[in-house]
Amino acid sequence: MPASRLHGHHDRPSMVSVGTIIWLSSELMFFAALFAAYFTIRAVSPDLWQENTELLNIPFAAANTTILVLSSLTCQLGVFAAERGQVGRTGSVLNVKGWGLREWFILTYLMGAVFVAGQATEYAALVQENVTMSSSAYGSMFYLTTGFHGIHVTGGLVAFLLVLGRTYIARRFTHEQAVSAIVVSYYWHFVDVVWIGLFATIYLIK
Repeated sequence: MPASRLHGHHDRPSMVSVGTIIWLSSELMFFAALFAAYFTIRAVSPDLWQENTELLNIPFAAANTTILVLSSLTCQLGVFAAERGQVGRTGSVLNVKGWGLREWFILTYLMGAVFVAGQATEYAALVQENVTMSSSAYGSMFYLTTGFHGIHVTGGLVAFLLVLGRTYIARRFTHEQAVSAIVVSYYWHFVDVVWIGLFATIYLIK
C-alpha cells in the first residue's frame, strides 16, 4: 500500500490522526502554562534559581537528552517500515537495513526506557542534595515540569507496547495497525520536542 494511502482511505486524513493532532495541541497549551509558571517564579527568585541550578548535572542530562532525541529517529524509521508494509525484519537482526516496524519500535521503547531511568537517577541525586518538591519554589517547578514530561514519556512507552502487541496478535499487518504506528510517532515526536524546550529552559538558560 502506498504511503499516501496509509493516512486514510481515498487519500483523506485519518480521523484518528486528526484527533491526535487536536489532542496534542491541547497538551501543548498545558506545557506552555508550565513554561510560563516556571519563568514567572524564576523571575521572582533569581538567587534561588542560581543556587539550585549549580547542582544540576548538565553533561548527564545532555546525554539523556541525546538518547531521547535519537529515539525520534528510530521511531520514524519504524513508521517508514510500516508505510512499506514491513512489520518484521528480513534476514539477520544484525542487518539493520532489513529491520521492520517491530525492531525499530522495540529499539525506540528501550531508548525511552533508558531516558526515564536516567531521569529517576537524576531525581535521586538531587534529593540527596535536598532538592525536593517541598524544599523550595525551584524544587516544586523542577519536579512539576520534568515530572509531567516523564509521565508523558511513560505513556508513550505504553503506546509502543500496545502497537507492538497488536503486530504479534494479528494474523496480518493491516491499514489500521499502520495508522496506529503513525499516530504513536506523532505523540513521540511531540514529547521529544517538548523535552528539548525543557532542557534548554532548565539546564542551559542561566
